[in-house]
Amino acid sequence: MERLFETFAQLLSQTSTTFVRDQIDEIAWEARLTGIRGARGVGKTTLLLQHIKLRRQPGDGSVLYASLDNIWFSDHHLYDLASDFAKRGGRYLYIDEVHKYPNWAQELKNIYDNIPSLNVVFTGSSMLEILNARADLSRRAAVYDMQGFSFREYLNRNLGLKLPKVTLDDVLRHHYELSGQILNEVKVLAHFTDYLHHGYYPFYNELPTLYRSRINEVVNLVVDIEFPQLRGVDPAYLPKIKQLLYIIAETAPFTPNITKLGERIGLTRNSLLLYIAALHDSRLTYCAQKTAFGLTRLQKPDKIYLENTNLMYALADTTPNDGSVRETFFANQLHRDHRLNIAEQGDFTIDGRYTFEVGGKGQKQIEDIPEAFIAADNIEYGMDNKVPLWLFGFLY
Repeated sequence: MERLFETFAQLLSQTSTTFVRDQIDEIAWEARLTGIRGARGVGKTTLLLQHIKLRRQPGDGSVLYASLDNIWFSDHHLYDLASDFAKRGGRYLYIDEVHKYPNWAQELKNIYDNIPSLNVVFTGSSMLEILNARADLSRRAAVYDMQGFSFREYLNRNLGLKLPKVTLDDVLRHHYELSGQILNEVKVLAHFTDYLHHGYYPFYNELPTLYRSRINEVVNLVVDIEFPQLRGVDPAYLPKIKQLLYIIAETAPFTPNITKLGERIGLTRNSLLLYIAALHDSRLTYCAQKTAFGLTRLQKPDKIYLENTNLMYALADTTPNDGSVRETFFANQLHRDHRLNIAEQGDFTIDGRYTFEVGGKGQKQIEDIPEAFIAADNIEYGMDNKVPLWLFGFLY
């Protein structure tokens, strides 16, 4: 255990708290069992270590962070670590990368049931099955999902600003005033294109020249490791999944013809639909449909987007279409906290109430629809129902 404490101390000393995401205040850290799910690279580990550094007293031995991909766990059990830690006075155990550990759900359940003095926070892949896990942690764990940077967070981190997040209602009713307040702080259009290219994943600033290759590494790790591990995919089918992702990247937003797509890739209908759902769960793609009901794993989505615009620029061989980039940005910033569906007229409906046409500054497609808005690109200020597209990047 001493080796884990030493690694923890080293990581904590290297963790900066200059910029801390607002989600740190949205998580119920005092719950006995808290889970944070998210795609690779969105900053789960950083958030965990920042919380420890800012809110705990790691020097007194009551706090321990450990990643389950540490070689230490090849010869030790998570439950035994938790039990020994609690006996030594430990109170707060932070477990990273739980999906790397073969029996994580059962052992977390046993820790929760048998060691009530211990507060446990764990992180894992966005593909983590909390509800369907063999030990069913759904009644025990408070689970949060984490995305990459919003446009607002990108500006705050890179420019040292403290721009507050806003609600969708405020954006729609008061966008002119909000735009003025933000534009007094920063010329947003000078940074918006940069965000679309490289603002979503926090690791961009580490090695900017390698950003595209690192995104491709993330994709390969998700498909090659997490698909077999968390979805039981036969490794022989992984090249077909990558081919599917490439097709989506080249044509997103992609309206799938399941029969033709299955014939092209060489997959049965059910296998293809399962892999499409797995790509959505992994946060490499985002599946949208017209109806308000949840998408099942054997249901064809009406449209498939790449999950964020940075993936569009990293995976496609050609420069993405401007209209596709705008729609992808809008969907990415809205679906975190709102119900997003494909509209019969216009592009999207939000929360079953609002209709949006996403486009350039001259778009006028939805004049006769009540509660309809244009999310217009390349404008600083909107007017009436025309809202600057960039302002939707301030919702989280």
